[in-house]
Amino acid sequence: MLTVSSLEAGYGDVQVLFGISLSIAQGEVVTLLGRNGMGKTTTIKSIFGLVKPSGGTIAMDEVALAGKPPFRAAQAGLGLVPEGRQIFPNLTVEENLIATAADRDRAAKPWSLERVYEFFPRLKERRRNMGTQLSGGEQQMLAIGRALMTNPKLLVLDEATEGLAPVIRQEIWACLARLKQDGQSILVIDKNVDALVKLADRHLILEKGRLVWEGTSADFLASPDLKDRYLHV
Repeated sequence: MLTVSSLEAGYGDVQVLFGISLSIAQGEVVTLLGRNGMGKTTTIKSIFGLVKPSGGTIAMDEVALAGKPPFRAAQAGLGLVPEGRQIFPNLTVEENLIATAADRDRAAKPWSLERVYEFFPRLKERRRNMGTQLSGGEQQMLAIGRALMTNPKLLVLDEATEGLAPVIRQEIWACLARLKQDGQSILVIDKNVDALVKLADRHLILEKGRLVWEGTSADFLASPDLKDRYLHV
């Protein structure tokens, strides 16, 4: 489905990514791990056309995306839950959801307002509220619901539970587990490694813009030194 090969990217004269290669298959949940500043968000921005790569290829179902504008990534079936949520503050919950809605004939079980409200009952309760009137957890639910309304082949979450209270984090992880059960492909960045190990099929670790480790959750648990070497500050 998603294939990234030898990706290089940066900002101005500062190179951040050095030959990143990864792939995500249909129905997989994959994590992108690493300390702050190691290139995780730059990888996501490159995939979505928010940063123009200086080398390498990006393809979604063999549709070339490297260097293309962001709407091409959306057309190809990529849905983003961005870092910081970035919901539209001057729109209501329902308007936020409708704003990104896309009709995907390929979706076996398409996402609609009704389905999002069933998945996130709290959003239905708050559907007339403005985005700024929601709690952090509700805003994250809205950001996920907004991305699902694009009926994505691959859902990408950058810092899935950052800044949320522990009880709300558990709700988000439970939602992602339900999406996985439904066959949704997911790429997720988060610092809560213990939750990610329970959720994901595979993990990728970045260090200074390079992919330094890749393996399953079982592989990760069998290598306890990985946390100290690559993830702890």
